Amino acid sequence: MRPETAGFSSARLARLDEVMTRRYVEGGYLPGMLIHIYRKGQLVHTTLSGHIDLERQKPMREDAIFRIYSMSKPITAVALMMLVEEGRLGLDDPVHTYIPEWKDLGVYASGMPSLLADAPASFITTPPLRPMKVIDLATHTSGLTYGFMMRTAVDAAYRQLKLTDRQTPGGVSEMVDQLAKLPLDFSPGTAWNYSVAIDVLGYLVEKLSGMSFGEFLRTRLFEPLGMNDTAFWVSPDKTERFTSCYQPESGGRGLKLQDDARESTYAAPPKLESGGGGLVSTAEDYLRFCRMMLNGGTLDGVQILSPKTVALFSLNYLPDNKEIVDLSFPGMFSESDYAGVGFSLGCGVNVDVAKTRLPGSLGAYSWGGAAATAFWIDPNEEMTIVFMTQVIGSEARLTLRRDLRTLVYSAMTESFA
Repeated sequence: MRPETAGFSSARLARLDEVMTRRYVEGGYLPGMLIHIYRKGQLVHTTLSGHIDLERQKPMREDAIFRIYSMSKPITAVALMMLVEEGRLGLDDPVHTYIPEWKDLGVYASGMPSLLADAPASFITTPPLRPMKVIDLATHTSGLTYGFMMRTAVDAAYRQLKLTDRQTPGGVSEMVDQLAKLPLDFSPGTAWNYSVAIDVLGYLVEKLSGMSFGEFLRTRLFEPLGMNDTAFWVSPDKTERFTSCYQPESGGRGLKLQDDARESTYAAPPKLESGGGGLVSTAEDYLRFCRMMLNGGTLDGVQILSPKTVALFSLNYLPDNKEIVDLSFPGMFSESDYAGVGFSLGCGVNVDVAKTRLPGSLGAYSWGGAAATAFWIDPNEEMTIVFMTQVIGSEARLTLRRDLRTLVYSAMTESFA
C-alpha cells in the first residue's frame, strides 16, 4: 500500500522520519520513538527509531509496551460515557449524588496542612459558588488539583497524602475518602486546573458498574477492541517488550534511567487503578482505540459508543467557550501549552486553529502523557496519529509534538477540510 492512496507523499513522510530521528533520537532527547499514521481506513505510515532499552541496546519494536500516563484520561472518559449512554448518570449531575461525603466540600481560604502526618490539617474554607458536577471532573474545572503543581497549600496536602500513588492501600476508594477531608482549590467551573479529577471518574465507573475499574476496562473496552496489551501493569510474559523510561541529564541533552523495565513498579498490579495516568499500552492498541473513535464509536463490528456521543469529544466544554490558557493559573502544567485549545471530555480540542500556530482542524482532539507520548484524532481529515516514546520531564516534550504535527500535516497531498 502506497501512502499516496491515502493522500500522503512518500517523500515527505521520509522527511518526517529523518527530521524526528535526527533532531530527537540522535540528538539525545529521546531513547527511541514509534509513530503510527492512520488515514482513510488504512495505516499509512509507521516510524521506528532508536531503542526501548538503552542500557541493553534493545531496538524499538512495533509491539513495545509503554507507560502512557495521561493518555489514560481519554480512555477513562470513554468508559464514563459508556455509562452515560446506559442512563446510569448524567454529565450535569452533582458529584455528591454519587459521593455523598463530598456534599459539603468547601473552597480553600487559608491554612496549611499539618507538618505531622497523623495530625489533621487546619484549613479555613468558604462555600463553593455551586456544587461540583460530573462534567467538571471530565474537564478539569472541578476544583481538584495535583500534588506536583507546587502552587498552593492544597497541593501540599495532596503531596503529604501521596494521592494517586499506585500502592495506596484501599485504592481509588481510599483516595476519594482522603479528598473528602481536603478543601477544593477553587470553586467548580471558575478555573481550569490539571488534577486527579479523571481518577475520580474512574471511581464513579467502578461504583456504578459494580466491578473494579480495571475489570470494567478489560471486559467492556480492551477485550472487545482487541487491545490485548493495555492494562494497569505488565505481566511477566510481556516484560521483554516493556520499555525502560528515561529522564534528561542536567542540561537537557542526554538521558539517564528513570525506571528500569526489569525492576519497574508496573511489574505488579497496583492497589490504585489510576484512570488519570496508570495505564500501559502499545502503539497498536492505542491506535485501535483511536480508530474506534474516528469511526464513530465502532471498530470491527464492535460498538463501544454511538456516533453522536463520539461527536461530543470534538466540542469545547469550558465556560463561555474559553480556552485552557484563559482559565489556567500562571505557570499551570498542561499537556497542551498551545493557545487555541479548549477542553473536551478528558482531552484537549482545537477551537481556534490560527491561535495554535500549527496546521490542524477545528474539532480535532488530542492529549499526551508525562513520558512524552501523544495522540490526536482529526475527524475532518479521517486521520489519527499515535506517538510513543519514554522520557519523563523532557523540556523538548512540547517542541517535539509541535514538530510532529507540522511534519505530518505537511506530508499530506490532499485535504477534506
